[in-house]
Amino acid sequence: MLKNGSQKSPGTAKRSILITQPKPESEKSPYFELARKYSIELTFHPFIKLDPISAREFRRQKIDIAGYSAVIFTSRNAIDHFFRICDEMKVNISQDTKYFCVTEAVALYLQKFILYRKRKVFYGADGSNKSMFDVINKHKENEKFLYVCSENQQDNDIVNWLKNNHCGYQLAFMYRSVSNDVKPLMDKKEFDVICFFTPSGVKSLFENYPSFVQNGTFIGAFGNNTIKAIEEAGLNVEIKAPAPHTPSMIAALELFLSNRNKK
Repeated sequence: MLKNGSQKSPGTAKRSILITQPKPESEKSPYFELARKYSIELTFHPFIKLDPISAREFRRQKIDIAGYSAVIFTSRNAIDHFFRICDEMKVNISQDTKYFCVTEAVALYLQKFILYRKRKVFYGADGSNKSMFDVINKHKENEKFLYVCSENQQDNDIVNWLKNNHCGYQLAFMYRSVSNDVKPLMDKKEFDVICFFTPSGVKSLFENYPSFVQNGTFIGAFGNNTIKAIEEAGLNVEIKAPAPHTPSMIAALELFLSNRNKK
């Protein structure tokens, strides 16, 4: 970490970027292509961990999962916990259930649990909430939506859209976000860029470093809620996604690195 705003020396070779998520399992990940293309050093370290909400605890929410005709997923974690809860509670999901996902990658992950059919799995065109809303809007009549999310990390944009568009919906809390101890990593290593993906990740930064100062560190953020959390913490966001020309964090980093190389 650039402690208390100290600058890296001009002689530093590779730019070092911290991705506050787990390392991709596949070596074909676009992150690794980006690292090779721009000769950057990538470090993956999640700032939060997800604790499961047990079936016993979930029952207190008094949600009849089988009573909902459509499910909204914004992450693979949400999918994992949804089917975990269904398994623990012995809930049979109808083959007619529709699934609405924020990205194609999240949608394809459903193949791990269901027979994937395009007529019941839908996703946004560019990975933004807006593109997912466009798809939901075409199918919202007579649907009851279950939005699977973290107890302390639901996306207010999604909640507000469902409410404002008069959709029948229910939030289903199946896991909760807890801050990770990131001091062992950040005390020994400096980063030029830190990329956040959730407001909880930003919260974790300040729980680990209450007096964090940004000077010299570029901040990347995915999602409006994450951007808002960073700005409310008094930090500047230089790398933003999704946006029209940067639908993913990969695209946003590529644009940032390309522009930096031109200077």
